[in-house]
Amino acid sequence: MQTELIAIQTKQLIVAGMVTLIFSALARAVRGVSRSGMIAGAVVCFLLVACAGMGAFAALVTVFVLAWLTTKVGYQRKQRLGTAERKDGRKASQVLANLAIPATCAALYGFTGRTMFLVAMAAALAEAAADTVSSEVGQTIGGNPRLITTWQQVSPGTDGAISAAGTAVGLAGALVVSAVCIAVRLIGISAATVVFSSAVIGMFADSLLGAWLELRGTMNNDAVNFVSTIIAAIFAAGASLLLS
Repeated sequence: MQTELIAIQTKQLIVAGMVTLIFSALARAVRGVSRSGMIAGAVVCFLLVACAGMGAFAALVTVFVLAWLTTKVGYQRKQRLGTAERKDGRKASQVLANLAIPATCAALYGFTGRTMFLVAMAAALAEAAADTVSSEVGQTIGGNPRLITTWQQVSPGTDGAISAAGTAVGLAGALVVSAVCIAVRLIGISAATVVFSSAVIGMFADSLLGAWLELRGTMNNDAVNFVSTIIAAIFAAGASLLLS
């Protein structure tokens, strides 16, 4: 029995390694990530697949594709605003700011087998997608957004600014990731409701932190994104415990 278990674990690690190599190479080839971002992404990908399986990989790919596509939307306008991502792709700090918490949750799930960590991982991924697409699209078609704390009209790209278009796209992003998690049987429908709700809470928390601390220079964007995924993961884990 122990020999069979070791064989299964070894196979999972080999699959995780192969998937990671292919995904990392493709992400770099399409300039979704820089060289440092590719390395950071490879670590995240390996942990997700090794600890949570291919369903987690499907969710990761969904987040990556949504971020990559929306980054391209209105790129020239974002360049004029000074908010465009580098053409070389997102660097390691940006990747880890969005994906370190999902990877940590996946590792905790792998070690403990507790579903709450799987739900938390999915919520953090959904929040990362929601935050990214809302920001990227909002800067392009959101018009003049408003600061979430004072409702004052501000320029596109201002920290903590939200718009109807950006918010709608962010909600859609969280919904897409939640739906993918259901489709690949990573989580159930009831858990998906928790995932979506937690991701939305994290997305608005990101805007609040942006207006409150980032705008003042107390936190940078990576720190805000990191804390927002923590908030989404905590809410999801707590709700999962209450509902279990």
